[in-house]
Amino acid sequence: MRTGRKTVSDSMVTYLKNDANPIAPRFGFVVAKTVGSAVQRNLVKRRLRSAIRDRISRFENGQTLVIRALPSISELSWDELGSQLDWCLNQTSTKPDSLTR
Repeated sequence: MRTGRKTVSDSMVTYLKNDANPIAPRFGFVVAKTVGSAVQRNLVKRRLRSAIRDRISRFENGQTLVIRALPSISELSWDELGSQLDWCLNQTSTKPDSLTR
């Protein structure tokens, strides 16, 4: 994403973009082969989807969130994954637009 906000943690990179569209929030997950086998990548995607589902009320219409998983994400427990995701979401919502052009 060329515009929006970017936050980097130990296990993920999040990109948050705000649009004036009245559509529901959208979410995307990027899990490369460096994370592990297909089984591990699919597990990471399912865990991220579930974690976002628990936090869906934080998002407004027109927002797009993309999460890029880094290789160390497959080693995280559920609580660690949630705390890193919360930290990333808090950082993207509080800092100014760093990638806006």
